[in-house]
Amino acid sequence: MNQDQKKQKHRLFTRRRMLMGGGLVVGAAALGAGGFLVYDNRLRFGRTAETSISDHRIAVPSTTPRMVIAQGADPALNVRAAIDRMGGMGRFIERNDVVVVKPNIGWDRIPAQAANTHPDVVAEVARLALEAKPKQVIVCDCPVSESRRAFERSGILQAAREVGATVVLPEESRYHAVQISPRLGTWDVLEPFVQATKLINVPVAKHHSLTGVTAGMKNWIGITGKLRLTFHRDIQRSIAELAALMRPTLTVVDASRVLMEAGPQGGDINSVKQVGAVAVGVDPVALDAWAFSLFDVGLDALPDHFRLTQEMGLGQADFKSLGPVELITG
Repeated sequence: MNQDQKKQKHRLFTRRRMLMGGGLVVGAAALGAGGFLVYDNRLRFGRTAETSISDHRIAVPSTTPRMVIAQGADPALNVRAAIDRMGGMGRFIERNDVVVVKPNIGWDRIPAQAANTHPDVVAEVARLALEAKPKQVIVCDCPVSESRRAFERSGILQAAREVGATVVLPEESRYHAVQISPRLGTWDVLEPFVQATKLINVPVAKHHSLTGVTAGMKNWIGITGKLRLTFHRDIQRSIAELAALMRPTLTVVDASRVLMEAGPQGGDINSVKQVGAVAVGVDPVALDAWAFSLFDVGLDALPDHFRLTQEMGLGQADFKSLGPVELITG
């Protein structure tokens, strides 16, 4: 079988799987909530995981800041300045790595609406990763909206491809069964997240109607397909369990322009605040706490997933105690 035939087979497999899944969901819906619950439980607990997700964290020298905040008008310059201050991307990526960059591309929205990660931030992260000369740099996410339209309208599809990254839409990907947690069970996870040897989380900080604010840890919901309503049952614990599964090499929080209300989808540009900041670090809990601080949410008011992730040893919410380095890029 030649390479084109293999690609066609993979595409057919993915489409067939989606159609079968869609048919099962329709059938379950016809039976009502009870039918969907049976389907959901069978999907999550009626099969064995095929593989697991690696821990992508690396040890960094004690002289390396755990968090850098760069502020200025140019999102790409902010990214480059912050990562340079962390010691450069070469500190985190090696030549044999498969690097997966995970933006938030949830919605059919243009960059000015701030519902997705800024394309310039994604492109610069990918560019810096490529400069370290790994095997491959992949940009991947599973939108809530129709995938290709979300990738295109967000500007991320074009921006990532222009710097030389491989862009993988969920309909073009294989999936692998991975146990997220004993409570959440086994889910189909997009193949790039299983294959990655280094993982860079690149969320956007924005308002969210369910969690108040969303940034890095909730961004991991996009590793799986669109049938993920189960995550919203006890969303605080779901966020913490996803964070325990997905331990990134680096987190880059985009606060270039911040959706202050009507999130996560937004739409009204008047709801967007121009903050002009990017935060980079190795403590995902601290990075998320910084994102909440943009909404004047202090340590005493953070939602419960911060307590849970701290108890899991994933980081600390008191980001100021890390002595974050602040840069002005002009």
